[in-house]
Amino acid sequence: MNSNKNRLPEQIWTLTNKLENDIIDLRRSFHQYPELSWKEFKTADRIASILSAEGLKVNTNIYKTGIVAEFEGSEDGKTVAIRADMDALPMYDAKEVPYASRVAGAIHACGHDAHIAIAIGVAKLLKNLNLNLPGKVRFIFQ
Repeated sequence: MNSNKNRLPEQIWTLTNKLENDIIDLRRSFHQYPELSWKEFKTADRIASILSAEGLKVNTNIYKTGIVAEFEGSEDGKTVAIRADMDALPMYDAKEVPYASRVAGAIHACGHDAHIAIAIGVAKLLKNLNLNLPGKVRFIFQ
């Protein structure tokens, strides 16, 4: 094993710690502005914008609001998928926190805001690690 592979867990922890606050902020932002199923247009636009800025190949408007983005490895290989839901539930947010839902009658009560933020965090992590990975990682947002 070369020294770069031996340092990989350390590099992952370092980068994860660096991205932590951004991922928390993303989750809270998505929580504030939830969109019900089949109406996640602003959410989809934001996700696509973030992933495009990271240099991923992004396909939008899949069945209206779906997104597929790909991280391409350095050589041919298998494809692994990471999937995240985007839709909110038709409920009211009763939490008294600064990031409570600002959309009446919609809330990410089931954790889809976290799904989105985590998947984006993984994409950023992969992009910034500069690994020579075979294959692709496909990010699916539904």
